[in-house]
Amino acid sequence: MPYPLDPTTSPKFAHELVVPPVFEPLIVRHPVTGKVISHNYEVTVSQFTQQILPAAFPETTVWGYGGKVRIPETGEVISDFRSTPGATFEAKRKIPINVQWINNLIEPQPLAVDPTIHWADPNYMDMPMPPFPPFPPGFPLAQSPVPIVTHLHGGETESDSDGHPDAWFTAGEAITGPAFQKSRLHYVNEQEPTTLWYHDHALGITRLNVLMGLAGFYLLRDPHNHLDKQHSVLPHGKYEIPLAIQDRSFLDDGSFAFPDTGVNPDIHPYWMPEFFGDTIMVNGKVWPNLNVEPRQYRFRVLNGSNARFYNLMFSNLMPFIQIGTDGGYLPKPVQLISLLLAPGERADILVDFSQLSPGTQLILTNDANAPFPSGDPPDPLTTFQIMQFTVLNKPQIIPPPLPKILNILEPLIPNSRKKTLTLFEVEGPNGPLEVLLDGQHWSAPISELPLVGATEDWQIVNLTMDAHPIHLHLVQFRLVSRQDFLVTKYTDDWLALNGQPPLDHPTKVLPVKDYLLDGPINPPAHEDGWKDTIQAYPGQVTTIRVRFAPQNATFSVPGINLYPFNPAKGPGYVWHCHILDHEDNEMMRPYKVRNPFEIC
Repeated sequence: MPYPLDPTTSPKFAHELVVPPVFEPLIVRHPVTGKVISHNYEVTVSQFTQQILPAAFPETTVWGYGGKVRIPETGEVISDFRSTPGATFEAKRKIPINVQWINNLIEPQPLAVDPTIHWADPNYMDMPMPPFPPFPPGFPLAQSPVPIVTHLHGGETESDSDGHPDAWFTAGEAITGPAFQKSRLHYVNEQEPTTLWYHDHALGITRLNVLMGLAGFYLLRDPHNHLDKQHSVLPHGKYEIPLAIQDRSFLDDGSFAFPDTGVNPDIHPYWMPEFFGDTIMVNGKVWPNLNVEPRQYRFRVLNGSNARFYNLMFSNLMPFIQIGTDGGYLPKPVQLISLLLAPGERADILVDFSQLSPGTQLILTNDANAPFPSGDPPDPLTTFQIMQFTVLNKPQIIPPPLPKILNILEPLIPNSRKKTLTLFEVEGPNGPLEVLLDGQHWSAPISELPLVGATEDWQIVNLTMDAHPIHLHLVQFRLVSRQDFLVTKYTDDWLALNGQPPLDHPTKVLPVKDYLLDGPINPPAHEDGWKDTIQAYPGQVTTIRVRFAPQNATFSVPGINLYPFNPAKGPGYVWHCHILDHEDNEMMRPYKVRNPFEIC
């Protein structure tokens, strides 16, 4: 029987960082003009082993994405390469991508599937009742077959290609979810150049499928943007590196360790409110080292963890520059000493190693509490450390000056009614039973029905003790403000108005205006760009401005569709907390865009 692996026994910085290869497309051209019509891919999902821990330890059984890839540095093409994180999609603006996703997972899920929460349920199990069996074996009908569906996080995507949680399918598409329409998904790539990522999104098991390895980068570039052109001032080629930061725990046989006993085991036998691993993994290697030349690098940083926030800084307190957020370039470069990233968020940063002596070793560190903000501090020996950088004895290259203006973001003007939406935690005997959006379960009637072209302010009123990264599908939005409020008073009055969640009626809105304290806090410069995931802090009302129109629209009118597809067609979209353990247990709600002038 395997036992938990002590993370301090794993030597740090023994691995060199691995940069994921790039998926190689089949380029489809117009037969007459030769113009590129699309880039097409075939991507498999399967189980294999990968050396995640240092070489003296066993390999780890993982799930990952596979297909035809190219190694950028050498140009070598490999016809069937599998890895976690998966290979990177290199997308060009205005060239659509089609991906045929293939589920080759014939093995059972190694981690404990909890069938007492809302989930895909491909075997149509009855709701189990206590006493519950321990895991393993748990419920065999819940462990196999494995449903998957891929979501392009941050993409402006038609809903039947968006990776709706109910659009899952098992191996061979033998069983499909109620929202399933197709497994060949279409990504239009009309939005601004940015760092997107793709990951599994199957209902109620996203935390398990992502932890097993189902995630990867999707980099969208615009050859007409001065920052993306061949001779851009930004680092490129081998000096531009994506970094997927994830926390994991291991058993001594190399396998992933994940909770198999819930905090309320007589209600949800295996579900835990948050998973926090004791080991940090970057690009599929624990605590790697990256040898760097004394010059500037561009890092596209993803927090791909289930629940852990990271407050990133260098051990020598060296400043760095953020140039991009989730949805594109910032208006101007922002110098930082530290950067807080919640699960699902990305940051595009520049780091200059040119002033460091050869042989210098510095560590990227993390001092964010878990859960954030009031949980336990990271262990100095383990989760405080992310990765190491070692400066090589190479010629020094001073970076060129950056443009003062990186991007022009036109202001969004609200033209529809404001929404006030709460985050509420339902307590059980020993801890949280579930966390809810506006007091409603996933299965409750749809309450968010924005009109295409509308611009709405969403006030997210956090009544919990934790920060929650709130993610909206389809759109990139803007942060308007955060503001303190009278939490206890508002909570008491909201409960008096609505009753104890989960609610069995539409939520009655309690305006937050009379409970606000002090003045609104404007967005910090590094968040003053396009966002698809926003940190909603406890004790604060976070206001975001959401426009249901493409990023590149210069204006929008409610009722007029400017997307290159009909967003009202298909199963619709979702919004949710990107703490995956919360999302999997009711902290997700469907929404549908109304489009009265087009036939769905």
